[in-house]
Amino acid sequence: MIYIYDDYAGTHSTALAAAYHLKKLPTDRKLTKQEILNIDYFNKLTKDDFGKLFFHGIDDEGNSVYSIGRKRSKLVIPALKELSQLLQENYQNKERIIFSNTSPTVPIAMTMGGLFSRGLHIDIIGVPLLVIGAKQCCNNIIRLVEYTKQIGKSTNKKVIILENKDFKKL
Repeated sequence: MIYIYDDYAGTHSTALAAAYHLKKLPTDRKLTKQEILNIDYFNKLTKDDFGKLFFHGIDDEGNSVYSIGRKRSKLVIPALKELSQLLQENYQNKERIIFSNTSPTVPIAMTMGGLFSRGLHIDIIGVPLLVIGAKQCCNNIIRLVEYTKQIGKSTNKKVIILENKDFKKL
């Protein structure tokens, strides 16, 4: 199975989700500033990285974990779904693929931090806001990752898109 976490920039909530998915972060407490800033790809991607898939690792069940920043495009994930289905149907690709939108977990502090740090290149304001936002959304991201993994185990669909709009009800 392939898990792909997606959001606007692909460098904050998706990086957190991938790290939690791969058990690189503790789930029993809030993260420290250093733990957050040391997450692979966290606040490191640029506008040139939108639309690129980033490999984060293999989980404990042998599944690949990726992330992607889709910007504002509502077409990226449906296009990837269509491509995935084409490859599965016509080229004997047997891997199931789950796209999971992490955007619903993003608090305003993370949004503003991303704007200042990645958009305006003002890290002195952006990075502290990103750390605050990451600490605020950790539990929600943990729940979203667990939900994503649960769906992956409980369905036989070849390609799944989880918008997670109602994730707080999970």
